[in-house]
Order: sequence, then C-alpha cells, then structure tokens
Amino acid sequence: MNNKQLISLTTSWFQSKSWTPFPFQKQTWKAFLDGKHGLLNAPTGSGKTYALWVPIVLQYLKENPDYKTKHTKGIKAIWITPLRALSVEIQQSAQQFADDLGTGMTVGIRTGDTSQSERARQKRQMPDLLITTPESLMLLLASKGYEKMFKTLTAVVVDEWHELLGSKRGVQMELALSRLKTVSPNLRIWGISATIGNLEEAQDVLLGMDSDFRKNSVLIKAKEKSKIQVRSIIPKKMETFPWSGHLGLHLLEEIIPIIKSSKTTIIFTNTRRQCEIWFQKLLENHPEFAGEIAMHHGSIGKDTRLWVEQAIRNESLLAVVATSSLDLGVDFAPVETVIQIGGPKGVAKFLQRAGRSNHRPGEPSVIYFLPTHALELLEASALKKAVKDEIVEDRTPYLLSFDVLIQYLVTLAVSDGFFPKDIYSEITKTFCFQGITEEQWNWCLNFITVGTQSLQAYDEYKKVEVTPEGLFKVESRRIAMMHRLSIGTIVSDSMMLVKYVSGGFIGTIEEWFLSKMKPGDTFVFAGRTLELVRIRQMQAQVRRSNKRTNNIVSFMGGRLPLSSQMSKILREEMQSARLPEANRKPSIPELKALNHIFERQERESIVPGENEFLIETFKTREGYHSLFYPFEGRFVHEAMSSLLAYRISLLSPITFSLAYNDYGFELLSDQFLDIQNIIDNNLFTDEYLYDDLYKSLNSTELARRKFRDIAVISGMVFQGYPNKAIKTKHLQSNSQLLFDVFRDYEPDNLLYLQAYRETFEHQLEEGRLRKALERINSQEIVWKQCEKATPFSFPIITDRLREKLSSEKLADRIKRMTLQLEK
Repeated sequence: MNNKQLISLTTSWFQSKSWTPFPFQKQTWKAFLDGKHGLLNAPTGSGKTYALWVPIVLQYLKENPDYKTKHTKGIKAIWITPLRALSVEIQQSAQQFADDLGTGMTVGIRTGDTSQSERARQKRQMPDLLITTPESLMLLLASKGYEKMFKTLTAVVVDEWHELLGSKRGVQMELALSRLKTVSPNLRIWGISATIGNLEEAQDVLLGMDSDFRKNSVLIKAKEKSKIQVRSIIPKKMETFPWSGHLGLHLLEEIIPIIKSSKTTIIFTNTRRQCEIWFQKLLENHPEFAGEIAMHHGSIGKDTRLWVEQAIRNESLLAVVATSSLDLGVDFAPVETVIQIGGPKGVAKFLQRAGRSNHRPGEPSVIYFLPTHALELLEASALKKAVKDEIVEDRTPYLLSFDVLIQYLVTLAVSDGFFPKDIYSEITKTFCFQGITEEQWNWCLNFITVGTQSLQAYDEYKKVEVTPEGLFKVESRRIAMMHRLSIGTIVSDSMMLVKYVSGGFIGTIEEWFLSKMKPGDTFVFAGRTLELVRIRQMQAQVRRSNKRTNNIVSFMGGRLPLSSQMSKILREEMQSARLPEANRKPSIPELKALNHIFERQERESIVPGENEFLIETFKTREGYHSLFYPFEGRFVHEAMSSLLAYRISLLSPITFSLAYNDYGFELLSDQFLDIQNIIDNNLFTDEYLYDDLYKSLNSTELARRKFRDIAVISGMVFQGYPNKAIKTKHLQSNSQLLFDVFRDYEPDNLLYLQAYRETFEHQLEEGRLRKALERINSQEIVWKQCEKATPFSFPIITDRLREKLSSEKLADRIKRMTLQLEK
C-alpha cells in the first residue's frame, strides 16, 4: 500500500468510531510516512497519541505487506512517557488501533512498576511497541546485546517533551537518542509537546545538533486551540490584610455544589501536604462523600494510585484530590470539571491541569480557581489573560551536565562496553554537550576509570576497565548491579515505606518527617489516621488510630515560585487594578473583589505603577521593617534579599532577618535603614552580581546541597540497595566530605564546579535576577515611610512568623495583628 491508501485506511477507522481526524493528525501521519523527524505541538486532549501511534502502525504495514499472515518480530517503536501513570492509557489506545486493523502487533509497558516475570518475558521477546520511561530506557541500554535488540527500531516518540526538557531527565533522553541514532539505522525521532514557549529550541534539543536530522525535520503546530474557561471562586467577604493559606479552607463549602453537579471533578493542589489536608477536611465536613472521593499523589502506593485512576475511568468517583501526579496526558473522559487550589505559579501547569477536564477534542475545559489568600485573585486575573493571549513559559535546557554524562558512560560500559571515539562523536551532536571540550571529555573518561586526581587511591571509584583494544568495560558484577540500581536523575530525600504491622503497603514518606516521631505518635497519611508502632530498616510500621490529630504528613519542596511570564502578567494586572473601575474594560471581577485591599494599600502607601518600584518602611515592636516589591517570584526574592543585605552591610555594620514570598521581600533589623542611602549607592546594580551573590548567600552551603544530587547521579555516592537505603544524613555527610576534598585539593573538578553553576543558573535563577535588577534600575524608586504594615507587606510578615509558630498560634497572632491594623 502507498501512503495515500494507508491514510485512507486510518480515516475509515476513525469514521467507524464516529471521529474525524484533525488536520494536524493527518499532517503528522504524512510527515512520518515521508521519513521525517519532528516535534508536534498540540493542546492537551486533542488526540496527540493517535497523531503518532497511527503512522508507526502504518509504517509497519507498508514495510510488511503480508502482515496478516506473517508477523515480523522485534521492537518497532519506543514511546517515552515521563509519568508511569500515563502508560496504561497509551497502551489501551495503541492496542485498540493495532487490533482493529488486524496487524497482530503487541504493545507492552516497561516501567518501575513492571513485574520481574513481565520483564523476563520481554527479554525473550520484545513487544512491537514499548511504552517506557527515560530511566527504564537507560536500563535497557545497560543490558547485554542492546544493539541487536534495537536494530529493528523505526521510531522513538518522546511524549510530554516539555516536561523533560528543563530537567536532567531531558539530558538523559538526549544521550539515549544519540546512541539509538547509531544503532537503529531507520530511526525517526518525534516529540510531543502541549504547552511550551520556546518550541524551536525544544525541537533543537530533541533532535540534537546532527545536521541530517535537523534538515529532515518538521515542526507541526495544531491550529485547534484549546477552549479553556477560567472561573474564579470569589469569597463573599475578604479581610483587608491577606495572609498565605488562610482563605483556602474557608471556601471549602463553595466547591461542594461544583462537585455535586459534575460527573467527576479533579481538585488539584500544589503540594502533597495540601492534598492530604483538603481530602481530610472534605470527608470531615461531608461524611456522605465516603467511598465517593479519593486522593492521588506520588507517595501513595502504586496499587492505590492505579485503583484511583481506574475508578475515574469507571465513573465511580465523584471527586479526586490530587497533585501534579495527575497533571499529564491521562485521558479521563468522565472528568467534567477541574478545581485549582491556590496559584499554580505558572501558565503551563495551569493549562495542563485545565486540560484534564472535558478531555474530549473540541469541547471546552472548565477550571475553577480557588484562592488560598486574597492576592492570589490577582494571579487568577493574570492566568485568564495568559490563557486568552496564549502566553506560555519557556523551558530552559541544561548544558554540560557532567554527572548525567558520567552515569551514561558507565551504563554503556556495564552493557557491551564502548570505544570513546565513537561515543564522543555522538555526544558532541547533542544539544547539552555541543560545547564539550576534549579536555573535559578526557576528564570524564579518567573519572570512570581511575577516579579523579584526589580519589585515585580509592578502588571504589575505579569502575570501568580498559581492555588492550581500548574498549571501556565494567567487569565487576557488583559494580554493574550497584550501577543498575542507581540509574536515573531524580534524586529525592530518603523515603521510608509505610506498612501496616499486620501487612499491607500504604505508601512512602520522606525520612525527615518520620525521624521527628516516636512510637505512639499519630499522623494523617493517604487519608487515614495512623499510629507509629516502630521503625525498622527504612520501614515505618503503623496501625490504624481513632485519635484526632493535626499532624498531617508534609514533604520537602513545598512551595513553587512564580514563573517569569506569570510575574510579568501579574505586574500588568496590577496596573489594571490601579485604574478606576469604570475605566477597566471589560470589568474584571477578580480585581473588583480586591478593590478594598488596593484602596487601603493606596491609603497607607501606593500600588506601584508600571515605571515605579516600591519600597516601604515602618517600625513595630519587632524592629525596623523594610519591604521591597519586585513581583519576581520566591526564588529571585530569596537571592535579591540576601544580595541587598550583604551590600548594605558593606556600607555600615547591620544585621537583618529576611522573609520573602512571590510578591516581595522584607529586611528586618533593630536599626533604622536609610533607603535613600541604598538608592544613592546604586545597590540595585547588576555589576559584580556573581561575586556578590557568591559572598552573600553562603553559596558554598547551597552548592554543597546541590552537590549531593550530583554525587548521587554520577555514582560517587551509592543510595543503597532496595529496602536498605542509606539514610539522608549519611548521604549528605558522604557527599559533603567529597565536596570539601575537591574544594581544598581539586578546585577545578568538573562536578564540583557544576554544583556552583547549577546553584546559580537553576536554583537562584541568576539570569532572571539580573534582568530584574536591570528593570528596577530603569524605574523610579518610590520610598514610602508608612505608619504601620500595609496590605502588601502583611503576607510577607506573616510568612516569617509561620516558621516560628504552630498553625493555631499563628492564626491567633495574626488575628490580633489584624485587629490592631484595622483600628
């Protein structure tokens, strides 16, 4: 059959389902069958899976005209998904199409959840299409004879490429693809991306710097726009002095009619702790929901998560409280409505979540926004604008991630070994390592064979041996096993299994949370109140408890920072808020609800204009408060507050307590701070930024924490065997020891230098900080000497108190503060 006949065959299948293929799907089918590589950009829920699975099957039919009588063995395609939760959905769609056309093709899944028996079966006979994760693909590259296994491969599809791009998992994929290009001569590489700003760069990263691949590639954009309706849940009454997290649960009753009027609702929270709290409160206030609502996040056991996903498909759940574990690509048709609790801090994440509702092509997605404090209504208004104007964040790819490269080289050495000249020519064609020098390459080779200059005396760092022919190979079975257990770039704090004493797995909790508890203490996890019985070998054994407790499990990495695009739109929305209501076209309900807050802010201080940068100062019993409002997000404010504190201390001895949120930051001191002196001394300059940040932020400590991840990924520190994980404090001390050795004896060590580079580029967002300082320098700096705290300053001050007080005491303290301010 020719291409036209093949596409006609597919169109008929679509018609049998009462579907009509979208133009972007047909365009993708044609491009794939013409032998092209590419990136497909299409909104969530628009049929992206069929856009690329269909031509993979058609290519097989084209190359095997006698497919009905004779099946050609061997793997034909790999479908990479960043989340294991997506695998079953993709498998069902793919298998249905292959079966309906009578192809005889098989679809298999290989992830961390795949059983040993299934893996062994796959080893004997790989499925035609393998759905897997980046980590599982790397494990296949670590198996003997992988070149023969992948010889029949015709396609790799990287789903949700935007999710992988800005992470080291993306680097992992770049390296894997560089190898597959060589061992699979008929390979086509395709990516699927729903929400991303820098599409052209995303395509470059996916295909690499290989000119043959780039010339023969296409970027396909779906013209079908996702229809998203954003509806804010606006409180009937709001306090003039807002504070973080306070408003959310007060609005719980507002979402009950929404839940009851929808077939299924997903309630998205930003953190696992928030997820646990909302699930608990919903059941507490509405016991009639028992059995009809569930919870889904990454720390809950696999069986429970799969049950929840299937229950959504079966329409047997009224609502699910979830985190980003349900963000991506799972096609839950029964989900009619999505509720977002609190600002998602980024447009892409919000669009992704909105796309979970009415996940049917052509139908509008409805998402309700529930603010957890008043100023988040400003974020809601900004999100509406972003959706309307189709503004989406860029994802910044990693460059020269030597830890991932070292892990990859050991992976190849564990399987069949490699010759450096072959691999060097491959990796220099990747986006991440296009700038690697021969000196850096040789350093990496030395690292895996003899350790570095300071580690040469220790045999455990001599992982790879070199044969007389120059083949780099791991000969030790122990090293090979330890490496296979460590493959991956996601490094988290040590996790403990949580099991009932009587048997039965509940989920995993970070070690730091359980380490604070003693036997008999109770806590809430996975929607149940549990009593800790004992901790043994990284397992927490628990039993059910009827006691009431406010100790809800919490996890590290709780707060997300505002993205740069969201910050920009937020500042623009604030300008709308300054306009008289009659001049706002059209009237914006979120801003209208904030009128009294902005009026009070104008009375006590100002709402800064487009070309104004606001600084507020006032005195309380705590000391002298200085508030700065860049509206640039939490990470930038953390860095900027330390930077300013350091620069001010150079002018005269002074000590500060720092506090920051997404809107601004506070410098609190027992001395008066002369703001005019700051302005006159040009303390917002971006000159000497790197050096001043280095000195101001205790960057050595930040880099030391970052180095722990690098040490784990590069294999310098082993995380332990299954169920015998090494404790976090031991991992930290082991990596700190190495860090200190490199600092004192080998300061040019590439992994040591990488820790600083990643700290500044990715954690402190140095580039974004520099742009923010440039913007502030171009604005008029307005210094307002206030009598007391303003509505803008209040949430920052209360965030500082949060670190010191329990939630009950904090609420009482804030109530007293509010009463004083409203006098």
